[in-house]
Amino acid sequence: MLRVIVIVLGAVLALAAVGLFRVVPARVDAAMNVVQPHEPYEIAPGARDLHASLRVADLHSDMLLWMRDPEDWNGRGHTDLPRLRAGGVALQVFSSVTKSPSGQNYDSNTGDSDRITGLAIAQRWPVDSWTSLFARARYQARRLHRLEARSDGALVIARDRQQMEQALDARERNSELLITILATEGAHPLEGDLSKIDGLYDEGYRLIGLHHFFDNELGGSLHGLSNAGLTEFGREAVERMLARDMIIDLAHSSYAVVEEVLAMTDRPLIISHTGIYGHCQVRRNIPDRLMQAIAAEGGLIGVGFWGDVTCDDTPRGVAETIIAAVELVGVEHVALGSDFDGTVTTTFDGSEFAVLTQELLALGMSEADIRLVTGENAIRFFLENLPDASNG
Repeated sequence: MLRVIVIVLGAVLALAAVGLFRVVPARVDAAMNVVQPHEPYEIAPGARDLHASLRVADLHSDMLLWMRDPEDWNGRGHTDLPRLRAGGVALQVFSSVTKSPSGQNYDSNTGDSDRITGLAIAQRWPVDSWTSLFARARYQARRLHRLEARSDGALVIARDRQQMEQALDARERNSELLITILATEGAHPLEGDLSKIDGLYDEGYRLIGLHHFFDNELGGSLHGLSNAGLTEFGREAVERMLARDMIIDLAHSSYAVVEEVLAMTDRPLIISHTGIYGHCQVRRNIPDRLMQAIAAEGGLIGVGFWGDVTCDDTPRGVAETIIAAVELVGVEHVALGSDFDGTVTTTFDGSEFAVLTQELLALGMSEADIRLVTGENAIRFFLENLPDASNG
């Protein structure tokens, strides 16, 4: 009888483990990264031909957070490598998410809780990542490293300008080649240690978001409690990032942090995924004057695809937000910043960028300007602002 009980208990525990490690992460992913059901978009021949000639670039995807095989066309979430290639993407920035508070909202959060810990355990991440934010960033970077290593040259992590140039040249011969850049969703993986800036650099990170949904050691988040500017540690961290020619992303940073970073440097900055406040007046979108100040220094604004920043997440609504951004800061400073797989709901996925091209055409944007906002601005920005290979 005891033997039977042990066998039954073992079977129950095994089933529970399967639920925890396979079923639960997949269900969480599917529930948090939703593409609204829709009939296939009909793309007119003119828009289809134009889109086929574009080099699409996207400034923000959180695909590396989720336990789905990036090399397969998945039935959940927004992106994977086949879908990005089907969408005509030439350049994709992949961000590492390392901490997210319970009850996450756009108004006020603390750093006292963390939803990523449970996800890391359920997705069988390395044990050190269960307690270390730096280890989580390292793990997500190494997921991309492994994809690069086994891609036979079809995926390249651009760590410097020269690699970017070489990859773009290679893509002329292989349109399937996908160029990627590593970014952080907040600088809390530094864990208060400036030397970890070098650690992130060594792992391939070149774009550093300073904040996510809570105040951290660097200063105030747009969604935290303090509304503060940079701490002393934050100023030292920004200076060290700039010294290493890392690009700073101010998405999720408080107004005060944005203003202080602008005052510290004339280097071009990014807001990787956002909307335009004058077009959609919500807390998530920072004031138009700050957007204009970033653009005035050569910066880049990535327009998001979800309703909380566009006030209309349809393809037409996203296109209208892009046009509003162009009217505010000038066409050369606007890019795409989808926030795919960032626990948002969208109306198209990574394979369907062509519908956005079609809507921009329908709204009267010129083909030349469509080329700029859908990819060429971002490509130019990274060619100009990634570190030189000699700085590594």
